[in-house]
Amino acid sequence: MTEPLKTKTSGLRPLPNFIFASRWLQLPLYLGLIAAQGVYVFHFWVELVHLMEAAFGSQTALQALITSIGYKTTTPIVTLNETVIMLVVLALIDVVMISNLLIMVIVGGYETFVSRMNLHEHPDQPEWLSHVNASVLKVKLATAIIGISSIHLLKTFINADNYSDRVLIAQTVIHIAFLMSALAIAYTDKIMSGIAATKH
Repeated sequence: MTEPLKTKTSGLRPLPNFIFASRWLQLPLYLGLIAAQGVYVFHFWVELVHLMEAAFGSQTALQALITSIGYKTTTPIVTLNETVIMLVVLALIDVVMISNLLIMVIVGGYETFVSRMNLHEHPDQPEWLSHVNASVLKVKLATAIIGISSIHLLKTFINADNYSDRVLIAQTVIHIAFLMSALAIAYTDKIMSGIAATKH
């Protein structure tokens, strides 16, 4: 009775193996995200070089910065001022935080959904990677998105004269929605973790 069942099960094994191997189709997606991070690194250095050149009096670099941050004023800007510096620095911080988000998605996603990296003895292994799973990854991504949204909101308020009240209210509501979503995800994960601990 047992032998025919074993034969039937083993005959179905190629299909599950094929389905499980399909996870490697995600590899080009993660490689694409690495390429996107390279674009962010290039953009970061372009903005930083413009900032340094503007600090030494380059009008071309100053105008490039003003255009990139979308800063408008009725008075022509001829020298680098505190507001422009602050907006540029916030833009650089924004790039860094998005880059951190990309690293979490690339490393955590690959480790969770594609293949183990076996970084247990690597001195630079991220602390969060040792206990990462789909739930932990969602919480960390939600937290990172809130940080990015906070930077965007701060940039908008600093440059508030160039935005309508509708845009300011909309960005604030969106930020609050991100915050509430992250709290809901974290609370759901806490409940699910408690249920799993009770079962064990």
